[in-house]
Amino acid sequence: MSLGIKGTNHKMAENLRHIFTSESVTEGHPDKMADQVSDAVLDAVLKDDPTGRVACEVLVTTGICVVAGEITTTTYVDVPKLAREVINEIGFNNAAYGFDGKTCAVSNMIQSQSPDIAMGVDTGGAGDQGLMFGYACDETPELMPLPIMMAHKLVRQLSDIRRAGKLGFLRPDGKSQVSVEYVDNKPVRIDAVVISTQHDDDVTTETLRAEVKKHIIDAIIPSNMVDSGTKYHINPTGRFVIGGPHGDTGLTGRKIIVDTYGGMGRHGGGAFSGKDPTKVDRSACYMARYIAKNIVSGGLATRVDVQLAYAIGVADPVSVMVNTFGTGTVPDARIVELIRSTFVLTPKGMIESLKLRRPIYRQTAAFGHFGRTEKTFTWEATDKAEALRQDAQVAIAAH
Repeated sequence: MSLGIKGTNHKMAENLRHIFTSESVTEGHPDKMADQVSDAVLDAVLKDDPTGRVACEVLVTTGICVVAGEITTTTYVDVPKLAREVINEIGFNNAAYGFDGKTCAVSNMIQSQSPDIAMGVDTGGAGDQGLMFGYACDETPELMPLPIMMAHKLVRQLSDIRRAGKLGFLRPDGKSQVSVEYVDNKPVRIDAVVISTQHDDDVTTETLRAEVKKHIIDAIIPSNMVDSGTKYHINPTGRFVIGGPHGDTGLTGRKIIVDTYGGMGRHGGGAFSGKDPTKVDRSACYMARYIAKNIVSGGLATRVDVQLAYAIGVADPVSVMVNTFGTGTVPDARIVELIRSTFVLTPKGMIESLKLRRPIYRQTAAFGHFGRTEKTFTWEATDKAEALRQDAQVAIAAH
């Protein structure tokens, strides 16, 4: 039976098209506020006690910031004072915004860590079971997917413009979303851009849309990636005055796809913020990204997904998996062997390799944990790329 479709299968395969969308949020988004308070507590512990154990969770809603979790440390952290400082620095320092770091209540409900968990961690084992993923591709200089990098850069620009006072009507809460059209798995154009930003009550929607387009979108989105068909949605509901914790409850760990690859790479499910590096939810995801980035930088693949998995109290990973999606220059199984011989994958080894026992985490809690250029983001280094390249060449020659 004919369906009336013309053309051949191989021609259709040569022109595979799809649109992929990723989002990001500003540091004033309530979930991101919670992440930043959690990581500020972690940093405060690690500053004086590098071996402190921290699992800090935060909830923010109208008038209150609740800090909970399990912490074992030799130092003292003034949690209410620290939480207020973070909230004020983010920009919620005015009662007119519906949430104010100076006047909100802060409830400190932290307790000590379970000794049952400590038994396995103290001997160098993983702090929990779990599966972690790392991803890299050659779409951007940062070796990240283009949609999430564009989304991050838009909200960072939104934040920078607000903090500089260039658009006085902007408030801290906001979101971005970018839809990229791919042809044969390569990004060719940007199909849609969405910006939703909290704002003062007296600015008109027309003024806001024009200024955001000029100062945020046009400053970030490459002109060669847009065309007459590109769509822009700026505050599509028209009004966004009530935002932050007054508009929506925020919780630590609720933006894990924003934190990672915008949905392009897989995620094991564990959140990052508020967890010290003995928690493999965090350290193994950082290591997996480090591995993936070095694989792509070393020319072993143009796109790769790396999975590590751990059992609580056990040091070595229970599995290591690589998927190069058919782009590998050597077999995926051989790349797994190269990973095991090049990287130390125990919790202790990952912590030491990436220098994770430092107060470096609050800045990870906004604008993504990956694709960053700051020196403290050690998992973004490509110092193993050349060794992987050479070992891969030896493997090819031997084959």
